[in-house]
Amino acid sequence: MRTLTTTEELAAACTALAAHDYVTVDTEFMRESTFWPKLCLAQIAGPGHAFLVDTLAEGLDLAPFFSLMGDESVTKVFHAARQDIEIVFHRGRLIPHPVFDTQVAAMVCGYGDSISYDQLVYKITGARIDKTSRFTDWGRRPLSDRQLAYALADVTHLREVYQSLKANLAEQDRSEWVREEMEVLTSPDTYRLHPEDAWQRLKMRVKRPRELAVLQEVAAWREREAQSRDVPRNRVIKDEAIYEIAAQQPTSVKALGSLRTIPRGFERSRAAEGILAAVERACAIAKEDLPGLPRRGNSSDSSPAAVELMKVLLRMTSERHGVAAKVIATVDDLERIAGDDDADVAALKGWRRELFGETALKLKRGEIALSVKGRKVVAVARGDDADAEYAAAE
Repeated sequence: MRTLTTTEELAAACTALAAHDYVTVDTEFMRESTFWPKLCLAQIAGPGHAFLVDTLAEGLDLAPFFSLMGDESVTKVFHAARQDIEIVFHRGRLIPHPVFDTQVAAMVCGYGDSISYDQLVYKITGARIDKTSRFTDWGRRPLSDRQLAYALADVTHLREVYQSLKANLAEQDRSEWVREEMEVLTSPDTYRLHPEDAWQRLKMRVKRPRELAVLQEVAAWREREAQSRDVPRNRVIKDEAIYEIAAQQPTSVKALGSLRTIPRGFERSRAAEGILAAVERACAIAKEDLPGLPRRGNSSDSSPAAVELMKVLLRMTSERHGVAAKVIATVDDLERIAGDDDADVAALKGWRRELFGETALKLKRGEIALSVKGRKVVAVARGDDADAEYAAAE
């Protein structure tokens, strides 16, 4: 196994890899003590090539690696790509493209919901991966031979997995399904972190619009602080403190310091000034301009019974077509479809609509019914005889 530690070595490796139509990619990183993931190792492979890149090596310029990630003539193959792409986006200011995510492809090919890499490798190749190095300290140097072997396996087996899934998709005429999913995965908006949206990561414990306004302002302040200081959000201030601040709305140092969730002395810090300013901004919002509270649970226009029926239909469709249920529709999709035939959800677009969405609408409108046939649930056209199983469910 070869570990690259110089820019020259990396450039030569990336030139060799760029001659192929695909490369497999993985990263090892740490983020326990930082906001942004710290890239510790990158693994890249192609037909006949496999390299480890010591991204912490002194003087190493990752420009050749990022150039390869942006090469439109080379497909970048990942497994569960989102975090790897996030790292490339943050460090290299680009989105790898085109991309093929083997976890998504596996769900479309019938390998179940969110299958792990080692399970997928075993099912396709029969190889067993030693997982003992999965949670080791990738920032410590030197890395052990066991760590390096584990890291390399993340991209060498991926070559065979990719070829198998690619052939499977082509055989079932589902390649376009995966390409649609990759559009979301490679959108810059997927990885941009907007402080004003940070409140959406929190549980909705607020009961009044003013409390929500405070929650939004304080969460946005914390997000900016965490990003600028490169520390985890809870190192700035914990979630529980944000909930209490939203409820109590302190406007003075003394009031802030009296909160149970605020550490002793914190109220005299520069951070406390930022929190009080955030509360002040929220309290200055006119009543008519306050944010509305998010609706809880099902849409008021949807029928819980209809949602439950669609869950059965979804499970039936998943089993019949060998596609993971979570890649066809989410519970939120079902709730919104139950309340609106024209809901703007993925389940009513593209291949999902053809596979499931149209049938779900017919079930909601009472045009078809669910029935038990043997040990299976089937959709049947209402009013027809018993042998008229609904064709769209086939």
